[in-house]
Amino acid sequence: MDLFICDYAEGCHPSILEALSASNLDQTHGYGMDPHCARARTLIQDACAAPHAAVHFLVSGTQTNTTVIASILRPYQGVLCADTGHINCHETGAIEATGHKVLPLPASDGKISAAQVRQAVCAHRSDHAREHTVQPGMVYISHPTEQGTLYSLEELTELSAVCHELGLPLFVDGARLGYGLMSRQSDVTLPDLARLVDVFYIGGTKVGALFGEAVVITNPALEPDFRYFIKQNGGMLAKGRLLGIQFECLFTDQLYFRLGRHADALAERIRDIFTQAGYPMLCDSPTNQQFPILPDAVYEQLRQTCEGELWAPVDGSHSVYRFCTSWATTSAAVDRLEAAVKALQS
Repeated sequence: MDLFICDYAEGCHPSILEALSASNLDQTHGYGMDPHCARARTLIQDACAAPHAAVHFLVSGTQTNTTVIASILRPYQGVLCADTGHINCHETGAIEATGHKVLPLPASDGKISAAQVRQAVCAHRSDHAREHTVQPGMVYISHPTEQGTLYSLEELTELSAVCHELGLPLFVDGARLGYGLMSRQSDVTLPDLARLVDVFYIGGTKVGALFGEAVVITNPALEPDFRYFIKQNGGMLAKGRLLGIQFECLFTDQLYFRLGRHADALAERIRDIFTQAGYPMLCDSPTNQQFPILPDAVYEQLRQTCEGELWAPVDGSHSVYRFCTSWATTSAAVDRLEAAVKALQS
């Protein structure tokens, strides 16, 4: 059985496992104040062309989202995001549990626009009863989006300009950032993110690491006391070097980018397998997540050999299914998927 259900089914890239094993008996200071974390910070700053950026290492994506958002917002503020955004749909009210409301905007292919942000903020600021409603305090987007789509450099630049004009920090969830940056359709780079947004994170858990996310803060106004928020949210790992070692590996010899490119190339094959078999896609995803719309009966036959994930029902007999590749997906697994789909056509 080949699993295409997610991009974190496997452990970690072998070089990371080897590095963790080789350093197992090293003695270092804790809580991210060790030489491995220091070197990983420098490697990430260099990759972002942002030598003055602050870099912090946390354990998981949801923890990172809640920590960053709670550190930015005042008690009466909320965060604007796409209605399909991860913090709105797949984090069990984690943001609300910090005392802050998620303020969803209608998404188009998983994205929101600068015009929507402006409209939402201006509507609040012009409301005579605004003190009785939650104030938009920041903007959250993910790149790639929940649907695997990407913001173009133009779209990101427009969002950045509006956010800065209105005084709202712009935060980018990069849980799958490697797959977004290395898409053949992407014109956004790490230095672009560092230049345009106030804070973003580089996802490791879904892109080759055993666990871990690297938060990059480029707006110095958001940096003071951030480590207090990390500690309060359970993200200050005592054995912090375990995070630093992993990002050292990922940002040595372009490994992070090579892993992203590998997964995207295989995802393109999966897209072609389904479209050539006559099955439509939910959206045009250029990254590692593909969303074919399949008859449920067809999927039940297919899942005997290759399993995806039910994403959303379409009608009584069809559903959207997600097929994910990862840094560890093999060409042989995609070959078997192709054979299984073709067998259904015969």
